[in-house]
Amino acid sequence: MKRLIPAVLIPLFLSVWAAAAAPRVVELPGKSPLVTIRLVFTTGAACDPADKPGVANLTASLLANGGTKEQTYKQLVDLLYPMAAEISSSTDKEMTVFVGQTHVDNLEAFYGVMREALLHPGWRADDFARVRDNTLNALKVGLRGNNDEELGKEELYGLLYAGRPYAHENLGTVAALNGMTLEDLQAFYRLHYTQKNLMIGLAGGYPPEFAARVRKDLAALPEGTGSGCASPAPEVLARNQVTLVEKDTRSVAWSLGFPIAVKRGDPDYAALLVAQSWLGQHRLSGRLFERMREVRGLNYGDYAYIEYFPQGMFRFEPTPNLARSRQIFQIWIRPVEPPNAAFALRLAMYELDRVVREGIPAADFERTRAFLSKNVNVLMSTKSAELGYLLDSAWYGIPSYTEYIKAELAKLTVEDVNRAIRKHLRGDRIQIVGVAKDTAKLKEQLTADLATPITYNSPKPKDVTDEDKVVEQWPLHLRPQDVTVVPVGQVWEK
Repeated sequence: MKRLIPAVLIPLFLSVWAAAAAPRVVELPGKSPLVTIRLVFTTGAACDPADKPGVANLTASLLANGGTKEQTYKQLVDLLYPMAAEISSSTDKEMTVFVGQTHVDNLEAFYGVMREALLHPGWRADDFARVRDNTLNALKVGLRGNNDEELGKEELYGLLYAGRPYAHENLGTVAALNGMTLEDLQAFYRLHYTQKNLMIGLAGGYPPEFAARVRKDLAALPEGTGSGCASPAPEVLARNQVTLVEKDTRSVAWSLGFPIAVKRGDPDYAALLVAQSWLGQHRLSGRLFERMREVRGLNYGDYAYIEYFPQGMFRFEPTPNLARSRQIFQIWIRPVEPPNAAFALRLAMYELDRVVREGIPAADFERTRAFLSKNVNVLMSTKSAELGYLLDSAWYGIPSYTEYIKAELAKLTVEDVNRAIRKHLRGDRIQIVGVAKDTAKLKEQLTADLATPITYNSPKPKDVTDEDKVVEQWPLHLRPQDVTVVPVGQVWEK
């Protein structure tokens, strides 16, 4: 008989599940005719050999978008098309996930394809060439060419973790991808696609015996060690640093941040979640959004994060199965017009320094905490997302995310939040990345110790213009040697 796991029993369930023999299985059975399969391997870009950045992602892409030993890729596409189903993959630093969803009537046929893709890949040269070309295109055209915002965000991570496994872009580098061979992917697959690295997630109206069968089938993978590939902590900057990516673009995109020693399950996680939401909840009006967009009309949006949030320009909610043992605090300033770029950066730094010094007002704390207690339910709007979060919770060693967040928020006080802000956030020693066209002029504005006033199309209230006079001279403490200019063609090239 299939039963949902009562919320009160989920912590016990996760504890038992974490100690279970590999491969481990988490289930969310229900009445939905849609069945979701999430196969999470605790490996990713942080496990890439130093001379082969991108091999983890390329391996997963080939498994999800290549043929099996018995069927070509075209045959698989023709088989899945009538089911309106596909197998997708996503590779992050410490997790690689394969996701499939199908109607229960097609479950046997669909699962057969997904199983064979993972256990008996075709490893065909033409599939490899196609997938590698697609990855190169995503890197050069998608990220470097067409997406200034993601370009800046991803470059920020690379700079903060320079010399460490987190440093390189998940897709790899152009040079490494061009030098990659099919044998490189096969070697990575043999080493990392193991039972101890595998977490199986199932949700929906699947038959009672299905979970045991999936576990038995995937036990055909080698046992492995399940060692993982965490990254050492990065060094703290001695002073603010700026990297300007020179690109022919009409606006300036800013990303800035620094590492934090806080992740899910740590004592100050919920407190920083409140701080992040108050300062800049993604796609909603936080302090940054209010002062930068609503009051001044500087740009589209301004947000803050304490966890990795890729593809933010396309998404309203974060994606599960991006669990990381290390995170950063980040502010994302969606592109501004070049004449106001320096002012926008100063305003973000001014607001960050202000919250570190003054904290969050008590009334704002209560409102933000109430919002987060409800918003966590929105993150579970689909069974696939709920399943993904439950798998992440098992990885972090915490209860289900919904119960964990609600319980932690209920215990918080405004003093807890402001103490955590003072402990973990700061207004200096920040890594800053800007994507801009006239970088020489921008560099001069940032380092010349001169005011960079904002220009408006219409008059503003006196309280705003008075604050502007402070912001336009806000000290960035940048010397010319603290600002590096990099042509966009060199980013992730080697």
